[in-house]
Amino acid sequence: MQAFENRTEPALPLRATNLEAGWQRQGKLWSNLKELCALLRIPAVSGMADEDLLFQHVQFKTGQRIHTIGQPFDTLYIVHSGFLKTVLIDEYGNEQVLSFPMKGDLFGVDGIHTRRYASEAVALSNCDLILLPFKKFIALGRTHIELEQAMYSVMSRELVREQSMVSMLGALSAEARVARFLVSLSERFAEMGYSSRLFNLRMTRHEIGSYLGLTLETVSRTLSAFNEIGYITVDQKSIGIRDVEALRTLRRLPPSTTRGRQTSRKARPAAEDVIEAGAEPATWDQLMSA
Repeated sequence: MQAFENRTEPALPLRATNLEAGWQRQGKLWSNLKELCALLRIPAVSGMADEDLLFQHVQFKTGQRIHTIGQPFDTLYIVHSGFLKTVLIDEYGNEQVLSFPMKGDLFGVDGIHTRRYASEAVALSNCDLILLPFKKFIALGRTHIELEQAMYSVMSRELVREQSMVSMLGALSAEARVARFLVSLSERFAEMGYSSRLFNLRMTRHEIGSYLGLTLETVSRTLSAFNEIGYITVDQKSIGIRDVEALRTLRRLPPSTTRGRQTSRKARPAAEDVIEAGAEPATWDQLMSA
């Protein structure tokens, strides 16, 4: 059987240090092409047996780096499970968060141009990643044009998401940025087949601020205000979305003097919106210190 990754050779020799950091695999070792297409939400390639091509899995623990800035590029990564962040780091060590890859997302594309990764990818939780060696991708694209076009559409999808974020940063208030971020997370969790109303935040408030171009204090203050008004609830590290339309259309927060009146007019949450019966909503500082 012809495998996509040669099982007898060390995977990605130019990056042995990073792959050796990946912990002992306990789940899937390989995915076939049909599974890969389903994960990326693209049409499956017709006329090819599932066993013809296999894609290797590597797992990383929370905090481990998948690739670093300037490292030789040879592989694209697809998130099978888990959460990550991609960042730029300046000469003083300051970090700018670029994205939060999740299940079904593709990253590493920024290495194609110069053949070196332009950003760093770090696991925010235990992650299971699928490796897509770029040379193999090019070779596969020559024989299966429809797959190559579908993969380019995935890359374009990621670019559009980044452009949307840049546009948002220049046009919206700080409160609206945080609100749209929560809505975006809600929608992405729904795409992955998870709850869009209740989910865990894997990133810190500092990382959220870096991503949105805000200070840590602004993010904390805004999320506390959303909790006060009743747009969201928090429980440990979980965020509950109670009013997604209000978050989606928010321009600015109402003055603090009127928030109490808005909260009192809020209807009691439906049964499915209650995060934990009898629990008092935690503050954002309590959430992040849990």
